[in-house]
Amino acid sequence: MSQAFVRESEEQWLHDVPPTTNALVVYLTRENNGVRVYEKKVTVNQKTGKEEHHMSNGSAYSKDDEGKWFIGW
Repeated sequence: MSQAFVRESEEQWLHDVPPTTNALVVYLTRENNGVRVYEKKVTVNQKTGKEEHHMSNGSAYSKDDEGKWFIGW
């Protein structure tokens, strides 16, 4: 079995990541070629009341009503 085939089968999407900050960090670090991504701060979006996790990769992530991660507003 080729390594390329194995890597394709291990593909994971952001919305499939478990709804914990640690799982998000692991996922983002893996997507960032192993360069550690960490949480810089957490704010609350005034329009939605949902937490936004601002990460060291420059993006903010939130969870939808089903607890699935998405890139923030």
